[in-house]
Amino acid sequence: MSDTQPRPIPNARVSARAIYQTIRRDGEEEMARPMGSLWWSGVAAGIAISTSVIAEGLLHTSLPDSPWREPLAAFGYCVGFVLVVLGRMQLFTENTITAVLPLMARTNRESLICIARLWSVVFIANMFGTLVAATFTDVVGFATPTQLAAFQEVSRPLLDKDWLETLLHGIPAGFFVAAMVWMLPNARGSEIGVIVIATYVIAIGGFAHVVVGSMEAFLLMLAGEVAIIDALWGCLVPALIGNVLGGTVLFSLLAYGQVRLEID
Repeated sequence: MSDTQPRPIPNARVSARAIYQTIRRDGEEEMARPMGSLWWSGVAAGIAISTSVIAEGLLHTSLPDSPWREPLAAFGYCVGFVLVVLGRMQLFTENTITAVLPLMARTNRESLICIARLWSVVFIANMFGTLVAATFTDVVGFATPTQLAAFQEVSRPLLDKDWLETLLHGIPAGFFVAAMVWMLPNARGSEIGVIVIATYVIAIGGFAHVVVGSMEAFLLMLAGEVAIIDALWGCLVPALIGNVLGGTVLFSLLAYGQVRLEID
């Protein structure tokens, strides 16, 4: 290397502008993928994210009844996100930032159609994936009666919130997932730590994540504890709106605002 050429700085942090360009490029690639690829990646993400409920339930039933049982069991909530994010599967709440940043840079009819296509396919695929996982867990008999009872137990707090409360609790969940996506380019070998920190806060805060919440809702629905209309309208719709508000309207706008004068 010539002495006149700049040398790379070891462990230098990635700039906000470079992070924006990285996420924007990922979003453009995702919107250009065939619909079939998006669908199956979304289904895989729905099934994988369901392990958050499974792992949390297994920890809950394995730990003694004590004040620290709940915060320790909450670490299980992070498992599904690690699988999905590191597996590069299509998760709807990740797309509230990855697909939106390209839209902010180039707002036109074509971009709006692309993001609508991406969001609708991925969201429906995620819901189908969690429904498959819930059916396999309950109806097919994947879990023992004790384990199934634990999965239902960790899912019941979903029913404690009213419609507006679920929406409001969905906002920080969307924000933290979008923040996780924004931080990953700077993680450099600490990706699991970044994912765990962001999603553990969602778990211990009792915030509403629409895809994980759909696994919880479907488990309770199959157990006869909630009607399908109440599960969809009362639990998933407000969580969906809150996640979009937190990930797109709040975090993505702030992320774009800090770099918009530095990008082409």
